[in-house]
Amino acid sequence: MLVVVLLVVVLVLAVLAGVHWYVWRRLVRDTTASGGTARRAGTVAVCVLPLLSVGALVSGRAGAPFWLQQAVAWPGFMWLAVLLYLTLALVIGEAVRPLLRKVLERRAGVESEGTGEGLRRGAAPEPAPQSPPDFVRGDPHGAESAPQSPAGLEVPAGLGTLETPVGPETPPQSAEEPGSGLSRRLFVARVVGGGAAVAALGTVGYGTYGVLRGPRVKRVTVPLAKLPRAAHGFRIAVVSDIHLGPILGRAHTRRIVDSINAVNPDLIAVVGDLVDGSVDDLRSAAEPLAQLQSRHGAFFVIGNHEVFSGADQWVDHVRELGLRPLQNERVEIAGGFDLAGVNDIAGESEGEGPDFAKALGDRDRARAAVLLAHQPVVIHDAVDHAVDLQLSGHTHGGQLWPGNYLAELANPTVAGLERYGDTQLYVTRGAGAWGPPVRVGASSDITVVQLASKQA
Repeated sequence: MLVVVLLVVVLVLAVLAGVHWYVWRRLVRDTTASGGTARRAGTVAVCVLPLLSVGALVSGRAGAPFWLQQAVAWPGFMWLAVLLYLTLALVIGEAVRPLLRKVLERRAGVESEGTGEGLRRGAAPEPAPQSPPDFVRGDPHGAESAPQSPAGLEVPAGLGTLETPVGPETPPQSAEEPGSGLSRRLFVARVVGGGAAVAALGTVGYGTYGVLRGPRVKRVTVPLAKLPRAAHGFRIAVVSDIHLGPILGRAHTRRIVDSINAVNPDLIAVVGDLVDGSVDDLRSAAEPLAQLQSRHGAFFVIGNHEVFSGADQWVDHVRELGLRPLQNERVEIAGGFDLAGVNDIAGESEGEGPDFAKALGDRDRARAAVLLAHQPVVIHDAVDHAVDLQLSGHTHGGQLWPGNYLAELANPTVAGLERYGDTQLYVTRGAGAWGPPVRVGASSDITVVQLASKQA
């Protein structure tokens, strides 16, 4: 097992090294002068930024001081997002390069033909005027002197006068002159590189604004066959993947709490990955959760990042904040349905994984059941235990396109509502972001799930 892990680490590092070399080649080497300040600065940046990214990824697990985690998180994680879209843009630019070169070559050819046509159609250029013959000064008869060479040396009679062509001197063409091959290559490299940088920075900037602005509220209606008429219209505010940590802090929590309270839900479900860090470091960031308001309270299940951050401590702390943890247990909600919650599968290695039998084994299956489970992959266990609706998160909807295609390989549902037999699964994209605070093609959300009774 250790050998496999090491091989994966080596492979990942090799891919990252190759990607950084490619970016350096296209964005730095091809667009700057050798030995120049710009090339030195670009080379240093391409070497330092990945080190900050590694620091951002491992500093929390290594127990680094929280101020150090914050110091490396912003540049380290943001560079990973920029690197993704910079690489994609440069790869697309490979198809643009030959097209742009052909356009420039065609334009140069047209200009050259235009100049030659003008010379053919215009008047012939006048010959350069010849210098008059020199006469010997003081000769009373005006006799011609011997022909002179341009340097004033005598030329033997009968050989004629040496003539030097008169006209503007033509300087040698420089390799850097506009229109030369090297200049075209440099121009194309700078256009493609500059365009890729603008596209990447613009994409990441817009994706960061979407996260820092806060999640939008979505609404979805889910009909349940066994839901009694009295519970028709019951509204559950589902929020997941808030990811409080070195980047997203108290202000982020405050925005989420305000958005949830504004919809006045009947019940609040926080389905995992609330934090990336310890209670000591994130106590202040989580404090606004104590202001959550709903008729039937707020419930919480742990996600894989709680397992990494100290699940037991966070279970105790959210209870202090007024949320009720559901650890493989079930409660009856007044109005006619059961609400159950299971631990995350990441806790299986420590003997604290999901236990469906404990949470759902002895319940009355004539009653509707809603299950809170962080990861959607447990949907088949939910089907086996006759759950009517499972509410999950974890996927972030892919977070960074084209990450959604990878998320589809690992999860039965990446986002939205789908049916598996008699069980429905709803997956929220989450309210925060892991790693870079950037979302592209998968905007953050809080979902108000409205239950509908088929008896109503």
